[in-house]
Amino acid sequence: MPVCLALDIGGTKVAAGLVSERGRLSCSRQLPTPTGADPEELFSVVAALVSEAREEAGPEGPVACGVGSVGPMTGEGETVFPVNVPAWRDGFPLRKRLLELLDLPVFVEVDAKALALAEGWVGAARGRDGFLAMVVSTGVGGGLVLEGRLLHGGAGNAGHVGHVVVVPGGRPCGCGGTGCLEAEASGSAIAAMTGRPPREAPPEVVARTGTLVGRAVASVANLLDLDLAVVAGSVALGFGDPFFAAAQAEVDALARLPFSAGTKVVPAGLGPSGPLVGAGAVAWRALGLGSGSSVGGSGHQLPA
Repeated sequence: MPVCLALDIGGTKVAAGLVSERGRLSCSRQLPTPTGADPEELFSVVAALVSEAREEAGPEGPVACGVGSVGPMTGEGETVFPVNVPAWRDGFPLRKRLLELLDLPVFVEVDAKALALAEGWVGAARGRDGFLAMVVSTGVGGGLVLEGRLLHGGAGNAGHVGHVVVVPGGRPCGCGGTGCLEAEASGSAIAAMTGRPPREAPPEVVARTGTLVGRAVASVANLLDLDLAVVAGSVALGFGDPFFAAAQAEVDALARLPFSAGTKVVPAGLGPSGPLVGAGAVAWRALGLGSGSSVGGSGHQLPA
């Protein structure tokens, strides 16, 4: 069965694996994201992981490489400049370097947009024409599907819900603003506020984080006429039920228009596999297995 090489680049870890045309993940592996400022140190981790995964694909090899990377980025990942990754914050030519390394077609998306593709393909938003996908992890990102289409925006960064303001005049954000969701509810923000990693956060911090995520979701639902938010990421999934209960309560209180009332906040259906399945979906979609085409005979479809 043909496979695509999938690469997920995050603020905490880099992961690689193989994704079939039915959305099945295999041969996944990961390494910590280097915390230093050397761009080549981070790319060496990327190169090691994709080389290992490529070998696992067998003699036929992968047909393409799909990437989900923390953003923002310029169109199609020609340059990525992630706020939460010091090594590449000033800009890194990711797609060009991967093309040189792999000699394969390479397709790059913002990680949360890749997650939106995965969740709409084989996850919790399967069959839905409109939803928000969110990653609440080291940072906070988002991807939007409306009328069955993944939104891109002028530079490819549509859906960056991490920079919706949820606390006016709040904490400084790496983007230069204040009170952004990322500055108040990300893993980095929680560690800075509590002096502890998010997994050790007290119940009141878990509830506050869920409330702020719900506040952002309500704003998006009211603005864009959608009624589902699918949330992934180590912080959200690690906090679990109390986080999702707080988020849902805030959405119920603030999304009150006839079309937004009843908006649901649910855990991502693919769990920790979502980012890599999403990266694979980026490649499969670019190869033509979207736009309503049945994927691998399974009846599952990628958002257009």
